[in-house]
Amino acid sequence: MEPLEEVVEYSWREVVLPSLIPVVPEPELERETGERRRGRDLLVAIDHGPNSKHAFDWALVHLCRLADTLHLVHAVSSVHNDVVYESSRELMEKLAVEAFQVALVRTKARIVEGDAGKAICREAERLKPAAVIMGTRGRSILQSVLQGSVSEYCFHNCKAAPVIIVPGKDAGEQSVI
Repeated sequence: MEPLEEVVEYSWREVVLPSLIPVVPEPELERETGERRRGRDLLVAIDHGPNSKHAFDWALVHLCRLADTLHLVHAVSSVHNDVVYESSRELMEKLAVEAFQVALVRTKARIVEGDAGKAICREAERLKPAAVIMGTRGRSILQSVLQGSVSEYCFHNCKAAPVIIVPGKDAGEQSVI
């Protein structure tokens, strides 16, 4: 007899963002049907660091297209800490406005509680996005193994979507594998 899988509950708080809704025109070409017209879900893992912002900017420029929905996910130790929540909400609002101005995409945001890697993988499992985009510090493989890496964890454990790891601006060729 196989043991039942343990259901793990986790805490999260939805972030109410300004309602910036792009107007999506009818497709001009016959080939623009289905997924392209409806848009895709893209998950971007964010924090307050510059590498996260660089990954967000990269996603806007290289991946997003009209009618997509960008899901911002920020993992914190406690969603009930109002100072952390406010700080995260302000960051997500700023990023939502930028996403609308740059790529005309919708943005949804969620602050999740727990270990960052596990929380991002759980959100990916829930959303089933077209891709999970995240930044990295560009540490060597040895440093990542010894110290642990959220991007490394997600790369190996996120089964719901492909994981795109965007190297930091100043990482140079060291982080390109």
